[in-house]
Amino acid sequence: MIPAPFDYHTPSSLDEALSLLQEYGYEAKILTGGQSLLPMMKLRLAEPEHIIDLNGIPGLAYIREEDGHVKIGALTREAEMEESALIRAKLPILHDTGKLIADPQVRNLGTLGGNLAHGDPGNDHPATMLALGARVVAIGPNGQRAIPVTEFFVDFYTTALEPEEILTEIQIPLPPPGSGGAYLKLERKVGDYATAGVAAQVTIDATGRCTEAGIGLTNVSYVPVKATDAEARLRGSTLSEVDLNEAAGLAAAASRPSSDLRGSEEYKRAMVRVLTKRALQRAIARARG
Repeated sequence: MIPAPFDYHTPSSLDEALSLLQEYGYEAKILTGGQSLLPMMKLRLAEPEHIIDLNGIPGLAYIREEDGHVKIGALTREAEMEESALIRAKLPILHDTGKLIADPQVRNLGTLGGNLAHGDPGNDHPATMLALGARVVAIGPNGQRAIPVTEFFVDFYTTALEPEEILTEIQIPLPPPGSGGAYLKLERKVGDYATAGVAAQVTIDATGRCTEAGIGLTNVSYVPVKATDAEARLRGSTLSEVDLNEAAGLAAAASRPSSDLRGSEEYKRAMVRVLTKRALQRAIARARG
């Protein structure tokens, strides 16, 4: 299908982009990679009157280690993260996630900022960011603010971004020594949205006990889910088989899937349980080297 008519704007600075957002408000949509927005426009599920393309703004695509965080610019492409030596070394869970997103054509254009700002509960990165305890940096007319990712996804396709704000950076705390993570998802075919997906991150001390755990779930509720009860169950444990089984059960209980062509509610909860245990096992193996 062909999108509804719209005006196309190409600002060369953030100030210019913010000015356009203030002028057009709810009638405008931000374009970064376009891999989510453009299909919705073609299906007439979104009909913005103005498109503000951020790709001409310099300085929004980078991956760097700074102030105890890995900082990723909003315009950083999925393919750039997939090839990043820093991501592979410090955040293998993020490398796992990128490899499972769609196909190379999409990953060459899609951006991390767009993936998060779209607010799609079926996207892969939100679960990983929940597991990692990331925060999102946004800029607007009132200046810059950092939003914990736990507060970022507020409803179906709705984020904490104000209408006149632009997501500029994602900040991920550097995991301490003894940490490991993994992302797994079940999909009907390669590149599909997840039937269910699980991101798991753990930190293990010298005695073998879990000091920190993060678990995020994809496409099993109207928003990405942070499985807080499962995380709490793992902290202080030795990560035994019993610990993992109980945490996986709690993660499944935290999910709120709906039945559709990908499976029934019961099936999806069962898959959350299975994927949580497997993701934890892989994360633990990585944490132990």
